[in-house]
Amino acid sequence: MHATQRIATSSLLAFSALFSWAAHGQTVSIQDAWVRATVPQQKATGAFMKITAPQPMKLVGVRTPAAPIAEIHEMKLEDNVMRMRPAGALELPAGKAVELKPGGYHVMLMDLPKEVKAGETVPLQLVLETADGKRQTVDVQAPVRAVNASAGAAPAHDAAHAGHGAHKR
Repeated sequence: MHATQRIATSSLLAFSALFSWAAHGQTVSIQDAWVRATVPQQKATGAFMKITAPQPMKLVGVRTPAAPIAEIHEMKLEDNVMRMRPAGALELPAGKAVELKPGGYHVMLMDLPKEVKAGETVPLQLVLETADGKRQTVDVQAPVRAVNASAGAAPAHDAAHAGHGAHKR
């Protein structure tokens, strides 16, 4: 093989590897992400969204500069009482949208240092894990909706912006 062929082949392989990594990073879809606004002195709120993974994955964590504690929680009716508790990880079946919504699975942002106001944006970093234990993060910019907002209160928003913010770890 001539030197120019080796360089071309090496460049093609490097480009293919880069493209594969970039495509892998774009595979998780985040839609309609939002955070509920708070009132003065309120120290917790919820973040909601729809997550679609192309392969079986788990949402294993969330980080945000807006709150020192961010956890995946579940609300569940038990013995006619609605209970909320940390969920640990959330299964994301391949190709099926999993909705984090009020009254169900959601992200709790706790020990808020300040009020979260409608019209602001809260940066979230989702930590996802594949079946083979590989982790990646997806950066999400979640708009803050009014305190009385519900899941359908605003048009759908693709918070992950395909190609932006997905990073392999």
